[in-house]
Amino acid sequence: MPILKTLQEKVRRLIQDFFLENREDAEGSAPSLAELDLSKVQVDIAREAAHGDVTTNAALLFAKNFRCSPPSLAKRLVAVIGTWPEIAQVDVARAGFINMTLKPHFWLNELQNIVALGENYAKSSPNGQKINIEFVSANPTGPMHTGHVRNAIFGDALAALFEKVGYSVYREYYINDSGNQVECLARSVYLRYKEALGHTLPPGAFQGDIYPGDYLIPVGEALVQKDGERWLQAPESAWLPYFKEFSVQAMMDLIRHDLAELGVVMDCYSSEKAQIEKGKLAEALAILEKNGDIYTGVLTPPKGKAIDDWEARPQTLFRATKYGDEIDRPLKKSDGSWTYFAGDIAYHLDKYQRGFTRLINVLGADHCGYVTRLKAAVQAVTQGRAELNVNLFQIVNFFENGQPVKMSKRAGNFITSQDVVARVGKDATRFMMLTRHHGTVLDFDFEKVLELSQENPVFYVQYAHARICSVFRYAATVFPDLTEERVRALGKTGTTNAQNLSAAEISVLRCLSLWPKVVEQAALHQEPHRIPSFLCQVAGEFHSLWNQGKSDLALRFIDAHNKEATQEKLFLLSGVAAILRDGLKLIGIRPVEEMR
Repeated sequence: MPILKTLQEKVRRLIQDFFLENREDAEGSAPSLAELDLSKVQVDIAREAAHGDVTTNAALLFAKNFRCSPPSLAKRLVAVIGTWPEIAQVDVARAGFINMTLKPHFWLNELQNIVALGENYAKSSPNGQKINIEFVSANPTGPMHTGHVRNAIFGDALAALFEKVGYSVYREYYINDSGNQVECLARSVYLRYKEALGHTLPPGAFQGDIYPGDYLIPVGEALVQKDGERWLQAPESAWLPYFKEFSVQAMMDLIRHDLAELGVVMDCYSSEKAQIEKGKLAEALAILEKNGDIYTGVLTPPKGKAIDDWEARPQTLFRATKYGDEIDRPLKKSDGSWTYFAGDIAYHLDKYQRGFTRLINVLGADHCGYVTRLKAAVQAVTQGRAELNVNLFQIVNFFENGQPVKMSKRAGNFITSQDVVARVGKDATRFMMLTRHHGTVLDFDFEKVLELSQENPVFYVQYAHARICSVFRYAATVFPDLTEERVRALGKTGTTNAQNLSAAEISVLRCLSLWPKVVEQAALHQEPHRIPSFLCQVAGEFHSLWNQGKSDLALRFIDAHNKEATQEKLFLLSGVAAILRDGLKLIGIRPVEEMR
């Protein structure tokens, strides 16, 4: 068990035993153990080394139960904690926090734990729970743009986090292949089809609802190769259904390629059109109808602005206010067709019927007004048996030498995923997209991402791992039998002397020991950006140790005259490398052994 969890369990047991022995001191009628809520007891790494290695909030939580101040209760707890064999020193902070300094052997045991477990150090056992994460879901009308890139990387990293902490995760993409945008796509492709047959299009042909991007040229050419002039003189009613299906497939092939370039693999592509054909929409509406959640009514005009073409008319409405929404929501458009919202209700019912009761959607910030109604719909159509959580992500601003980059010539009006990956590569793209909380705007400067300096977090972390690999390569020239594998084996057998750990090296170990909790908290709060942030912290600890070795010979990793000391230093580095590798792989990035 990781060090923080080990100590946390010990402190919780101490509180429990202390309470049972001192119930007469409790306030009023003594609460039960369950009411103490021991889950709130935390043990964390101290922010400053002067405050010890770890600290706990136990006394602050339960002082009231024992009718005393937090410092007073802390002093009573310290008397017991001080008897633990792994504790070198224990003190009470002014506010009542209990600060503990651990003996060196405890840190060495943790290092052995890190090296032995490797990628399993922060991994939890399977918990038997399933999560469906729907992300990207870009309309199949063109290549992925930069907003989709952030969505894809965030969703994939979030899925990996949940897998790390024991969930069975299903990555899903929803294809909006039914509606006006698909008809616009088909008509756009038809124009490219005519072009490929040598026809000159009239001026303004690519205006209005037509998609102007050059990415549709190959689609038109592919149709010519497949069908020749078959559709040239045919009426729209004949070619439109065929072009819709062909165009959507071509766009999804393009999107799958873009996702693969980002290292994202979906478990399922779910089609809106297929949902309707299978009767899922009718099934969802029947459930809502049965529960009295559909009625015919008249909505009031939207608040805050006058709408000239607003017309009060009877509509088929979902009783969203029953489930916490501000207003009831239309299920049918004025032309009698179903709204996108109606289709989404059917889709989420299908997820639930496939066995998912925990649903996560990743949407752009422009969908903020859609979240409440979608949660209401999920609650209604599953009778409260499924829970939906929605993560909204903000836009990405791209810069070139400090100047905004607005568009891609190929796409017509946006920067594509392929543009970004071709420029900086998959790994740098993934890392940079995760350096900020998904709810904040992200500035992405191409020059800075490619910069070989500590100001570039991608380089900073990868350089730390590459430096460690270079140390092992050099060590093998001095001591040929001290390979990384050999060093790990020797360290795990306990041949390293804990007393040789310096304060600087313990500082590194304190940082590494945070990794399981960082992963746990990142998954709990659905914040993958915590991972690259922590990796930068680990890299910083390593680079600092490297720099200290320039002036302090005792901290140098390789001592040609002392094989034992070299082995001990290399064992520490193997622990650092293990955490860096695990963290990078968790967010879909390949650790490098050399910087080129």
